[in-house]
Amino acid sequence: MTAIFQTVLLMTAVLAAVAVAAKRLHVAPSILLVVAGVGMALVPGLPNIQLAPELVLLVILPPLIYSAGVAMSWREFRFNLRPIALLAFGCVVFTTCAVATAAHYLLGFDWPVGFLLGAIVSPPDTVAPLAIARRLGLPRRLVVVLEGEGLANDATALILYRFAVVAVSTGAFSLGEAAGTFGLIVIGEVIYGIGVGWLSLRLRKWAREPRVEITLSLMTPYLAYWVPEHLHGSGVLATVACGLYVSWNGPRLIAPATRLQGIFFWDLIVYLIEGFVFLLTGLQARTLIEQTHAFSLRELLIATAWTTLIVIVARFVWVFPATYVPRWLSPRLRKRDPAPPWQGPFLLSFTGIRGVVSLAAALAIPYVMANGQPFPHRDMILFVTFGVIIVTLVGQGLLVPSVVRWLGLSVLGKKEHADEIKRELHARQAALDEVTRRLEKAIADHELPSVVADHLRTRNQIRLQVLPRNLTEDIDLMRRTAALKKELIDAERDFIYQLLRDGKITDEARRRIEYELDLEEAGVANRGSDGGGWM
Repeated sequence: MTAIFQTVLLMTAVLAAVAVAAKRLHVAPSILLVVAGVGMALVPGLPNIQLAPELVLLVILPPLIYSAGVAMSWREFRFNLRPIALLAFGCVVFTTCAVATAAHYLLGFDWPVGFLLGAIVSPPDTVAPLAIARRLGLPRRLVVVLEGEGLANDATALILYRFAVVAVSTGAFSLGEAAGTFGLIVIGEVIYGIGVGWLSLRLRKWAREPRVEITLSLMTPYLAYWVPEHLHGSGVLATVACGLYVSWNGPRLIAPATRLQGIFFWDLIVYLIEGFVFLLTGLQARTLIEQTHAFSLRELLIATAWTTLIVIVARFVWVFPATYVPRWLSPRLRKRDPAPPWQGPFLLSFTGIRGVVSLAAALAIPYVMANGQPFPHRDMILFVTFGVIIVTLVGQGLLVPSVVRWLGLSVLGKKEHADEIKRELHARQAALDEVTRRLEKAIADHELPSVVADHLRTRNQIRLQVLPRNLTEDIDLMRRTAALKKELIDAERDFIYQLLRDGKITDEARRRIEYELDLEEAGVANRGSDGGGWM
């Protein structure tokens, strides 16, 4: 137990150190974490940490999928459902078939084993591409499509994976039966996930206690995932549907106090899970090296190179026709959603980074088949999968910023972000105008004293004055104003601490004042951030 605790502490320290280094080097933390994990795995004397597939598929994956679903806009997801489905279902199936064909003719795998390898390496990672895309300020639609694909593609791959394992183990496979089962799984999981989301929100509304509500929110993804997974589904689509339902219906049902605490809680949980996932991925290097002595290094490298090449090329081959052919065939679609410039599909094709779900699926391959014989090519599949992850995550991940600059997409992203800020300012202005109208009506209806009425009017006037009237001219002034507000809040906080030390106020009073100052500072930081404000 002590050794496990020490290992966890060491990994946490590495996670923090890598986060600092990644910020200074302007590199995605996921890339450095995998590299650090590989380096730790090769250090003599350190314990050999083996990643349990059940840990990834049953413990780590549900909260990651659920949090991404809650963060996703249902309106944007629905508008982009066609490209998301073409990637999450069509591209995964196409890549699986392409890898299976290459594995059969180039590597000598039997067809079922080739399809198994294809199902394992076909789904791009959920986390790494999004972290890189958001940091680079890409156009919103590209981010939404990548996020939506990441939410659903694991379901397709894991279902194909289960069919392939059964086909290899028993030698029996029916395409019609598999297609029917796949359809039932999709429909059943979506309905079940919506039901879990509905139940979760009603229980949280009934509880009305932030700590209880956050506990229920943590239980929700596991309830959505585990039941379908136990019934031989994937659990992924149910968790996605649950998250999207909560995203759309939660704002009116979740209490403000719960939302404030829940945002911090889930940000920390997701940050730690994602960090440990990439670090654990790299730490599997020693285990994989130890299990591949039956093959020569040349065989392993050739198999990895071919598989990686097919995975990358197959995504390009699929994305461009899937983007333009439907618009060529449908004038209605072409009018409603014109064809995008080639730069967008190119980036979508290039960001097919593989991750921990592929590794967990490879590790979950049984050692023996139903007839007691060793599972064919298991160790080679493990090594190839790890190689594909390393090449795509480190290789493509490091090249993504250069590709984005070459394509000029960051310029479009900045222009889109400026337009988004303008729409946000208009929305804030319109909301305050509506509140002012209702306030004046309430003052007249209730005959409020002038002192109370003036106090309420002052609140609206203060919020109105915070808004910049001219985006291009006032933006720098607003930044300086936000920085000065931060200094004033710090000064007030220091003065309150001094009163506490002098014994003039109690700790309880200090905490209440400090809570209000923290909320005010969070508001200033929100208005000054690129993601949540107008600066």
